[in-house]
Amino acid sequence: MTFKKLLLTTTSALVLAGAAHAEEYVIGVMSAQSGYLAPYDGPAYAGFQFCVDQKNAAGGLNGKYMVRTIVKDTRSDIAEGVKVVQEMLDDGAQFIVSSADADPTIAAAQITMADGIPTMTFAGTAPVLTQVGPHVFGSYPADNQQGAVLAAYAREQGFENVYLVKSPDSAYTLGGPEYFGEVFESLGGNIVGTSNYSLNQPDFSAIVTTIKAAEPQPDVIVTWAWEPDFPAFIKALRGAGLATQVMGGDVLDTPTVRGLGDVVDGVVHTSGGFPDEGSAYAQFIDDFKAATGTTPDNNYYVNGCDIVNMIEQAVAAAGSTDPAAVTAAMAEIENGKGIMSDFTFKGTDRMPLRDVVVARITGAGEKEFVLRTKADPATLPQP
Repeated sequence: MTFKKLLLTTTSALVLAGAAHAEEYVIGVMSAQSGYLAPYDGPAYAGFQFCVDQKNAAGGLNGKYMVRTIVKDTRSDIAEGVKVVQEMLDDGAQFIVSSADADPTIAAAQITMADGIPTMTFAGTAPVLTQVGPHVFGSYPADNQQGAVLAAYAREQGFENVYLVKSPDSAYTLGGPEYFGEVFESLGGNIVGTSNYSLNQPDFSAIVTTIKAAEPQPDVIVTWAWEPDFPAFIKALRGAGLATQVMGGDVLDTPTVRGLGDVVDGVVHTSGGFPDEGSAYAQFIDDFKAATGTTPDNNYYVNGCDIVNMIEQAVAAAGSTDPAAVTAAMAEIENGKGIMSDFTFKGTDRMPLRDVVVARITGAGEKEFVLRTKADPATLPQP
């Protein structure tokens, strides 16, 4: 089943059937179906709607609130995202789920701020996104959490010198490598060079030439680049004969990147979860595949489902769907139950403290589990 078909699949019949017995809860969803966010928003929305359907079939959130979703395509355009958020608010949205990146989430949150509508990103991980206001939440482990875990792993592997490749065009592509570098240095490592690139940059030969000339040579290169920039970079790097270890953020957890073949063999990246045999995550994959015919092949599917779980637990704690009450209740959740992993908002900056997984890509296109741990909140680099 394609994402487009999933987007057209709604819970209308379930809402009608349960309308006489349950209150309606309206959730607006920004879901880019084209552009650079589509590889992340598409799976995240598919998992979100799948679990909304499950909840509605069981009588709604907490058996009381039937969810009606208003889904609008942003085309990965921030201006279009602002427009559709206002449209969803005008249509009665009481909660907004925003695109899987900090920049469109920040723009959306500036619109939802006036009425205090709780706003949660599909998978935006730049911790600066919550600084817009107390109504804004992350859902995935933040970049400073991921960077801290990855830097500790890199030092444990004996890496001494890192080269950072980052883009100032996005909070995500800029912040991730910087958080890594801060922790890497605090653990005794050295940053031997930094290069900036522009989003959608087709040619990385100049950056690769600079890396080759670095003195001392890096034994690890770290970037939070996404598609199509990461494929262009890794091909240029390997094409120049550099076999240096490459590490990156959760954005590399896609079938497109894993499908690049030998050039990504050994690339290590952070992630939000791993479907261990017998786990709730593994069961989610089986259930989703049975219902839709699609096998979830990245964490964005299951995290979309966990957003439904987060909302349900906040509504239960609030005892209502009032936006202010849901916002306050969400911020106090401690050890909330998820499928990808459990989550805690209490005592954080509303970027949930969650497990961070480190994984390795093989040349055969597989993803190998390396480790799972939580970052220490006391030593996290600050936004």
